[in-house]
Amino acid sequence: MIDLYYWPTPNGHKITLFLEEAELPYRIVPVNIGKGEQFDPAFLRISPNNRIPAIVDHDPPGGGEPVAIFESGAILLYLAEKTGKFLPKDLRGRFDALQWLFWQVAGLGPMAGQNHHFTQYAPEKIPYAIDRYVRETSRLYGVLNKRLADREYIAGEYSIADMACYPWIVPHEKQQQELNDFPNLKRWFERIASRPATLRAYEKAKTVATEAPMSEEAKKILFGQSAQTVKND
Repeated sequence: MIDLYYWPTPNGHKITLFLEEAELPYRIVPVNIGKGEQFDPAFLRISPNNRIPAIVDHDPPGGGEPVAIFESGAILLYLAEKTGKFLPKDLRGRFDALQWLFWQVAGLGPMAGQNHHFTQYAPEKIPYAIDRYVRETSRLYGVLNKRLADREYIAGEYSIADMACYPWIVPHEKQQQELNDFPNLKRWFERIASRPATLRAYEKAKTVATEAPMSEEAKKILFGQSAQTVKND
C-alpha cells in the first residue's frame, strides 16, 4: 500500500495519473495547502520542503522499512522503477523520457506556475511579469508541440514524461494559451484526457477538494513563506 500525501494541484495529479495507470493500491492523505497543513511536523518528516505530493511506500522493492519520497519527478521515477512500467528499459529510450521529465520539472511547471501567480493571484497586476510568463509558457507549449509533430507521446510510448506534462496543460485557458494554436499538442492532450486512468484520477480529485476561489488567508499561507517559515517549523 502507498500513502499519497496529496492536494489536487498539477503536481498532485501527476502521481494519481501514474497510480491509476499502474493500478497500484494507494490511499490518499489530503494535505490542504490553503489551510497550512503542509507545515504539520508529521508531514515535514516526509516532505521537508513543505510541498505536496509525497508518498510513503509500505511495500518497497526488496522489502524492509517503508520508503518516503517527496518531489513529484522523483516520485514518478521511483514508481516507474518499482513497477517496471512507463519508463523505457533501453538506454536511449530511458533517457529520452527522463530528459523530458526534467524539462517539465525545471521549465514547464515553474514557468506555468509563475504564469498562474501573476495572472490570477498577485495582489497587483504587473504587466511586465504577466507578459513575461505568458510568453514563456507559450514558448514551452511551442517546444512540446514541435516534439509531438511525429509521435503520439513525448517519448514514443506513453511514459512518466507525459504524466508529468499533462496536468500542467490542463489549465491552459488560465495560462492564456489557445490549444488550437498548437495542433500536435492539442492532439496529444485530447488523447491523454480520454484515457480511462486519467478520467479516474481527475474524478478522484473531486472527492478531495472542489475548485473554489482562493481566500486571502490561503494566499497569505501559500505566498507568504520565507526562510523564517522554515526556521519556525
